[in-house]
Amino acid sequence: MEQKVLSMSQQLLIGEALKYAAHNVPERDAFIYGDRRITYRELLTRSIHLAGWLQAQGIGVNDKVGCLLKNGLPFVELYFGVSLCGGVFVPINFRLVSKEIEYIVNQSDVTILFIEEEFIESIRSINLPQVKLIVPIKCGDSELQTNMISYEAIYSTPADYEEVNFTDEHAHAIIYTSGTTGKPKGAVLTHKNYYMNAMNKLYHSPPRKGAKQLIIPPLFHVAALSSLLQNCLIEGTIILHHEFQPDIVLKTIQDEKIETMFMVPAMWNFLFQVPNLLEYDLSSMTNCALGGAICPIEIKKKILQVFKNASILEAFGQTEMSPSTTYLAGEDALRKTESVGKPSINVRVRIVDEEMNDVPVGEVGEIVYQGPTTMKEYYKNKEATKEAFKGGWFHSGDLVRMDEEGFIYVVDRKKDMIISGGENIYPKELEDVLYAHPDILEAAVVGIPDPQWGEAVKAFIVLKPGKQMTEEQVIQYCQNSIASYKKPRAIEFMESLPRNATGKVLKTVLRKGAYQL
Repeated sequence: MEQKVLSMSQQLLIGEALKYAAHNVPERDAFIYGDRRITYRELLTRSIHLAGWLQAQGIGVNDKVGCLLKNGLPFVELYFGVSLCGGVFVPINFRLVSKEIEYIVNQSDVTILFIEEEFIESIRSINLPQVKLIVPIKCGDSELQTNMISYEAIYSTPADYEEVNFTDEHAHAIIYTSGTTGKPKGAVLTHKNYYMNAMNKLYHSPPRKGAKQLIIPPLFHVAALSSLLQNCLIEGTIILHHEFQPDIVLKTIQDEKIETMFMVPAMWNFLFQVPNLLEYDLSSMTNCALGGAICPIEIKKKILQVFKNASILEAFGQTEMSPSTTYLAGEDALRKTESVGKPSINVRVRIVDEEMNDVPVGEVGEIVYQGPTTMKEYYKNKEATKEAFKGGWFHSGDLVRMDEEGFIYVVDRKKDMIISGGENIYPKELEDVLYAHPDILEAAVVGIPDPQWGEAVKAFIVLKPGKQMTEEQVIQYCQNSIASYKKPRAIEFMESLPRNATGKVLKTVLRKGAYQL
């Protein structure tokens, strides 16, 4: 019998991973969304057709394709379709307001934009001079403009796909940072960046071949997006959710026998508030992955209590690093729970002072990086790129310390550090204390102007349902647990903390609303 030989590029290209999985396990479900399932064979067929259609519209190597979509199969098909034709994938946070979307689409030079039907009117209201074609996923009763074509119409249009020659050093995606300190910056990530990040993850916590994974965070978030490639490499199945509903998450774990799941710390915290949490069968879970924000120690402990057959995989990093730079996994997650682990295998790490001198073990400094997962540049922003790569290392803005065994502990974001009366105060230290209180659901700490001390500490508190505390009780609790100069001078109770789409607390919003003492 004639043996089929798979012809593949020697480059580390995203589309090649899909081809390989489709060759090996063509009839295995690659992705599941609601009642829709798509096998690897079907996904490759549709992605190639979409790539051919994009080529017919003039999309080639380095041309930008925008994605304003929610989690679902069209997002996945577009991700691989753009990769196959050598284009650059630009996922956009659909929770942004119109003017923010306008800035990202124009700044990134997107020429074709895929959108959800619900965004048609808001897209019509903004100026996108470079966008020549808009593709709504579902049209319903919406009337399409002359520069629009429905997504499904693409698949009824003949399309011939031509193989494209490009290297893994070419841009694969432009991921825009949260923009909490100004205009968002577009981190240019290459095919090789994504592959090296995937290799890191699979090395530090190798899943079962064919494992089932649940993805809930929006796919425009770099950590969730990276799971699409990783899924192909292990020939696994991803179940996609388009929104976070804690009870539905637990039911999906039970019904689909989910083995691994990634969520940001806030999501894990809300999951544990489900009243009948322990009635669900969660025994299939072997890996609880978390990242996207600094995780309070109490949440890690709760994960290990609830998911008794699972270990923690904590990934620390940032968008510009594709994103992960350190991992905490296996027995280390129990022994060094307060740490974010050790540097990944192909990420070079230093902890430095303001003059780029290495700090001694145990001392606090900024963590800086080199390695093949480091972004290429900030798109069309030479000044920001130059600033980020001072001295040939990427500057993270994160303050950390390292112990004698090489484990790294996040102290705080450099920009979030509070200086009060000449003393450095790290919000995360106080936030960990607050999270340990049985009546507190969430906490965030910021510095506010103070005429005597320069800055003072203010804590924003979200209480658990049915619980009550006074400002004095919170301050007294902190004073019993932490040095007096670190305790909050002001407390504000809130119904919820402001967060961006990736789960990070928007401390700039909290600072703007804080009153001077």
